[in-house]
Amino acid sequence: MAPLIGRRLRKGAATTAVAAAAMAALTASQAPGFAHSDQGDRNREQRAGEAPAPDDTPIDGGSSYHTDLPPLVTPDKPGSSIDLPGLPGSGNTKAEAGIPASVLDAYKKVEAALKESNPGCNLPWQLLAAIGKVESGQARGGNVEADGTTVSPILGPVLNGDGFALIKDTDGGAYDGDSTHDRAVGPMQFIPSTWANWGRDGNGDGEKDPNNVYDAALAAGNYLCADGRDLSVKADLDRAILGYNHSQEYLNTVLSWFEYYKRGTHEVPDGTGVLPSGDGSGGSGDKGKDSGKGGGNGKDTGKGQDAHTLPKPDDEPDTSTPTPPSGEHGGTPGTGTPTPKPPTTPPSTPSGTSKLTTVGAKELSATAGTGFAQSPRVKAVDAAGKPVAGARVRYEILGETDARFIGLVKSATMVTGIDGTATAPKLLAGEKTGTFTVRATAVGREAAPVEFTATVKARPVPQADALARLGDKELTAQTGASFADALTVTATSKGKATADVPVTATMITSAKDPEPADKGPYFLDDKGKPVRTLTALKTNALGQLTLPKILTDDHAGTFLLRLTAEGGAVLDIELTVTQAQAPAS
Repeated sequence: MAPLIGRRLRKGAATTAVAAAAMAALTASQAPGFAHSDQGDRNREQRAGEAPAPDDTPIDGGSSYHTDLPPLVTPDKPGSSIDLPGLPGSGNTKAEAGIPASVLDAYKKVEAALKESNPGCNLPWQLLAAIGKVESGQARGGNVEADGTTVSPILGPVLNGDGFALIKDTDGGAYDGDSTHDRAVGPMQFIPSTWANWGRDGNGDGEKDPNNVYDAALAAGNYLCADGRDLSVKADLDRAILGYNHSQEYLNTVLSWFEYYKRGTHEVPDGTGVLPSGDGSGGSGDKGKDSGKGGGNGKDTGKGQDAHTLPKPDDEPDTSTPTPPSGEHGGTPGTGTPTPKPPTTPPSTPSGTSKLTTVGAKELSATAGTGFAQSPRVKAVDAAGKPVAGARVRYEILGETDARFIGLVKSATMVTGIDGTATAPKLLAGEKTGTFTVRATAVGREAAPVEFTATVKARPVPQADALARLGDKELTAQTGASFADALTVTATSKGKATADVPVTATMITSAKDPEPADKGPYFLDDKGKPVRTLTALKTNALGQLTLPKILTDDHAGTFLLRLTAEGGAVLDIELTVTQAQAPAS
């Protein structure tokens, strides 16, 4: 299990005492399933609240979370005022009870799916909603595409041990863009190593994407139901939440929202959900997650990479109508038929975008398997040439390439900042070399698209300036047999063992006349045929190479094996073959 350490919360007021006060008020108002869910056994509830986390790494790896608490009145209760204040930072009751359409749809579909696949778990969708609220503010207020994918990656702070857990990189930066340490990813904030074990395809598109709310919600549901838990039992419920993030404050906060959502919610259009206090980002980076540095002033001090402001309700909308996914978990539960959601009411648009212009380099390059140093960037301007803030810009990867944006997606929609610029998510080069195109398009506008040329170059071939054999035992064998001892060598460059160095092994006639031999020891190729030269050899991660078995024909004598590494290193090894004794008559 990854080590967990104390976290610094977003708001100084959101302490255990505040969370306890919220739950006390909910209990006093006879919230169902809370005050009496443990049959009055206070000792059992206390034990459950301090239960150890599961053996698997917690989902968010000890990352930060939002500490806002729900209003202390029933949402949508007849006769209640929508202006009744809740706790500091909680917002009004009516707004807080709204859950973005696609996000709400994802939660309900997971509940329906698990009723079939794991009915004993008794997972309520409101629990997913509570965790989604605390982890990402319901995917940044429902800032998602029609398929449920966030318009830009949601990333937690770097888990480098500075105020958070220390988790070294497990995904090569594929999901979180960090090849040194991990970061929690997506609306349900999975760390990459946990996603590798628990990732699910919730929208039937054949991919497991932690940035997709359908995929992430299904994965979270399966995680919460693990180990035979029955979430209608208080002890199992608490243990499941603590397994997500092993913190008593976290447990208190999630339970507060869980009880609040069970008392009533309603659907709101995607992109119009209430954002947690201090959360002003819909882009990648640290914004919206506590940086662990800012203290308790409720302000987000994290410096997000490529972060952009989430569009306000009067900004340009995504005019496409979101529809629930089809497939295994799509449609009305039990019918298998997709049920379209009612179209959202598009807000009014900002001043028109008439042109996109390139900012920075238009030609980008990277080595295979690495990240591009620069990301495509454009500026949106109106007819007068003034920057347009809040415009949506869609970036797409075109062409035959395995390059992807961070999160392993081929497209992402970003929002222009006050200066009119929008930067694409970090671009990751795959293993396929060649040139492809990244196209930037103004969503809902007739402005001409802007295209960037991106080139992936081949990795430089590792080289070695020395080869050395491991061990010095004489290599001997009889005719018509094979050498019993394996032959292993190490390739080094400037004294450092080097991986992936190409090596050629050839049986030669002599060191002075290194012609390929036509008799003596030999190898077997992939088809089992004798060969005296092997070219498809490379050193492993330790810089070592163990040669395939060496066999002998009916010729006795001393023979020479020459190993040649890329970079010029050469090593000759003697092989002694003795005549096999004839069987006794």
